[in-house]
Amino acid sequence: MLLKLLSRIFMTGVKLRCAAYRRGWLKTRRLSRPVISVGNLSVGGTGKTPMVILIAGILLAAGKHPCILTRGYRRRGKDPMLLDPEEKLVYDPRQVGDEPAALAEALPDVPIVVAADRFRGGRLAERSFRPGVFILDDGFQHLALERDLDVVLLDVSAPASDLAPLPAGRLRETFQALERADWAVLTRTELGDASGMEARVRAANPRARIFRCSAKFAGLRDARSGQAEPPESLYGRKVAAFCGIGNPGAFFRGLRSWGFDVAAERAFPDHHAYGHRDLESIFAMARGAGAEAVLTTGKDLMNLPPHWDAPMPLFSSCIQLEIENKMEFERALLAEVERAAARRAP
Repeated sequence: MLLKLLSRIFMTGVKLRCAAYRRGWLKTRRLSRPVISVGNLSVGGTGKTPMVILIAGILLAAGKHPCILTRGYRRRGKDPMLLDPEEKLVYDPRQVGDEPAALAEALPDVPIVVAADRFRGGRLAERSFRPGVFILDDGFQHLALERDLDVVLLDVSAPASDLAPLPAGRLRETFQALERADWAVLTRTELGDASGMEARVRAANPRARIFRCSAKFAGLRDARSGQAEPPESLYGRKVAAFCGIGNPGAFFRGLRSWGFDVAAERAFPDHHAYGHRDLESIFAMARGAGAEAVLTTGKDLMNLPPHWDAPMPLFSSCIQLEIENKMEFERALLAEVERAAARRAP
């Protein structure tokens, strides 16, 4: 009962804030280049980082010179940081944030600006990188920055208990907020029925364009050496798994659907920064379950402590998004960027 009351109070504050931006009481600022926002309704766990990587790759291949604007959640320091691809650096996730570090590793040719104030970060990027288009990471609720395309991700595998407002569930906004969305991307369709989620999107916003995507297993990487490991080497052998992401259940179910015998699993809070005691408990869990290796996500690998050690093999699973009607998605994305650029032309 108390959680429901707190959820109502929270949502009242959210609606007041949205109304303040809509009526101009709070200012929305505009960058000189098109902005594509990738966000969601919930607190993490829908696949935003893989979607940002996918969109950036499409734009990069088309010669659109993308630049990513991201907050750098839980990083040390508050000053804006420019992650310049020409410097060829490996970034410390504790300094820049785990998601920016993962983005920089996956997109070595794409500049990234880490700043809580994404408008300020975008202006820095305009002076430093001359980008052609911005990708606003986790941007649906960042109403202070004008965007040309709002892409909202919705996880069809999320349990019903998650689809309630904070703090009772994981929603930062109700489904009514999808009125602001241009596109809705239904993720993890390999783990759930997308038809119910699609009906909710249609009810909230009949004009929204809807795409579906699944998470595709793309291989393993040795956490120590960074070398690829054939997944067949672990098939038929017990493994343990851990993660600190928004929807840990989806990761564990995904591993089993990809053929791994997960004998033990442990979930940590999203963006968890692991200590040596955490690793000791994880490997103790693995040994107790008779596991021969431990699996985690690429983001969790970023959050391991410095100078960590492992008494058994540790691998990160590489996951890519696979869009249904991929060619249609790419054509529509590039068309949106072209239209937005034309609107900004002098």
